[in-house]
Amino acid sequence: MKNPLTPEGAGSAQNPLPPVPTTKILAISHFMGTPMTPAQRAQIMPHEVHDTVNAYLAGKIDQWYFRTDGKGVVFIVNANTPEEAKNILEKFPLGQAGLMGFDYIPLGPLSPLRIINDVVQCFYWLARRRPV
Repeated sequence: MKNPLTPEGAGSAQNPLPPVPTTKILAISHFMGTPMTPAQRAQIMPHEVHDTVNAYLAGKIDQWYFRTDGKGVVFIVNANTPEEAKNILEKFPLGQAGLMGFDYIPLGPLSPLRIINDVVQCFYWLARRRPV
């Protein structure tokens, strides 16, 4: 029998996992084209920040981070598809100017927790049935 906690065992025909719904999108930015000039930065960034804050306040962006390697930002977007996240983020000024793009990664609940939860419930059930 395969270990149900490994990817091989979890995905087997003997123990299929239910599909995992996409609940968030991880959006990792990357700069495109030539670097912004100071004049471009002064013109675009106030609008970029304004639009980002508004998207956050509207509940479209859950979390946002600056990449410590200096290559942009990372957003966790409240969206069910990469296309939905793209429609939010690429309307911002840097996207419209062709200066920033994103890689989109769908995220969902940690599915193997279902297996662990079932095992715990099984042990709990067995412990209650055991004579004292």
